[in-house]
Amino acid sequence: MSALLELQGVDKSFGSVNVLAGVDFTVTAGRVTALAGENGAGKSTLMKIISGIYQRNAGTMKYMGQDVVFKNPRQAMGAGIAIIHQELNLLPGMRVGENIFLGREPVNRIGKVDWKKVRAESERWLTELKQDIDPNTLVGDLSIAQQQMVEIARALSLNANVIIMDEPTDALTEIETEILFGVVDDLRNQGKGLVFISHRLGEIFKLCDDVAILRDGAMVHQGLVSAIDEDKLIQYMVGRELSSQYPYNPATEGDIRLKVDGLSAKGVREVSFSARAGEVVGFAGLVGAGRTELAKALFGAQQITAGSVKVDGEVVRIRTPHQGVRAGIGYVTEDRKLEGLIQSQGLRRNMSLTGLSRFSGPTGHLDGKKERKVIGEYIHAFSIKTHSIDTIMAELSGGNQQKVSIAKSLLPEPRILILDEPTRGVDVGAKREIYTLINELKDKGLCIVLMSSDMPELLGISDRILVLSQGRITGEFSRSKATQEDIMRCAVA
Repeated sequence: MSALLELQGVDKSFGSVNVLAGVDFTVTAGRVTALAGENGAGKSTLMKIISGIYQRNAGTMKYMGQDVVFKNPRQAMGAGIAIIHQELNLLPGMRVGENIFLGREPVNRIGKVDWKKVRAESERWLTELKQDIDPNTLVGDLSIAQQQMVEIARALSLNANVIIMDEPTDALTEIETEILFGVVDDLRNQGKGLVFISHRLGEIFKLCDDVAILRDGAMVHQGLVSAIDEDKLIQYMVGRELSSQYPYNPATEGDIRLKVDGLSAKGVREVSFSARAGEVVGFAGLVGAGRTELAKALFGAQQITAGSVKVDGEVVRIRTPHQGVRAGIGYVTEDRKLEGLIQSQGLRRNMSLTGLSRFSGPTGHLDGKKERKVIGEYIHAFSIKTHSIDTIMAELSGGNQQKVSIAKSLLPEPRILILDEPTRGVDVGAKREIYTLINELKDKGLCIVLMSSDMPELLGISDRILVLSQGRITGEFSRSKATQEDIMRCAVA
């Protein structure tokens, strides 16, 4: 098989910070190459250089045997390179078809957009992904999983030779993931060269032919997937062995901290459960089961229409997120880009949003010195990779953004912490750090409510698991009795 894309000695710096150093990378026709590495290792930066978003400081890039310099994404797309970004780049106020063909709309003989063709072509690519989505639907009305499929459809519609997939399964169900894998197999058989970035290591071994591993901006390993095992892959990624992927401390349960009785809200029907101080209660369920809706209702981001919520035995009325924070509830949203962080603002300002009361002096003015000290401590405790306390959020890797989102929720010192997909888009090393943090918070008496679509994660760190299906609780399991099969049986009930 021939090389479609070859990079040699690629360097990239932002100011004094070196992100990539002498990187060699090859994409081969008819093969799927996994690009692995911790968050901040340089994966996204390398892909942005390939796709024309960033310019390299040194090194060469050959595409189809010719030296190339893509000055912008349009040039890369025009040459036949498509990228599916980890953070969705769709316009929620526009329709699905408009998003798929944005910037390259087909026109008719008189130069007007051929909307009939836009719709037909959009339906074609969505059907290939087995998606029953009307191209006239507003993207903002779709679920995150559906939006991800639209993003994939847009990339496929380019008919590119090189297709880069950056965490494409992050928001997908198991069924949707299998559909995507089938599409990847078809593209491989067509002679396309694919780059597959995923923190789900099982996907690398199931789908990919080759693997390239970045660590701290340097390529530390390239070779066949069949010649490496998971332990060795992790060791290359993090530079050390991980003793346990899911560290777990047994619960030292205290009194009931959160009690929910008959709660109903949009997507949630008559949910009742309790959670104790020092306990992790996990919620399982398929996409659309009501996990996120329940999390938002408890935090005040979605209206409760019936039922009651008690915190430490006291009834609380939570109609807004501000009231949720005052009631002692912290919340980490599943969608950090749109709901959790202000991408155009700096790290310090993002983290301060929930902790302004801690940083106010006697006169009510912001104590900047205290603010910087506390936030610096969180940056250190969470191992957030940043060259400045004021780094713009959009410049941080997805995993480091997730760490900021979690740290921000802890600044008001909540008694209850709701985590909705806390390790989505986070590498294996950072995942373990988050699990260790969850254990530490549990040991300090926090009540933790965990919403996750990652079954091994739920089984690995939860003390109890509740299952949601169509907005109702359909099962409850202790840690010792929970199995993936039983949970799935309740999830489809």
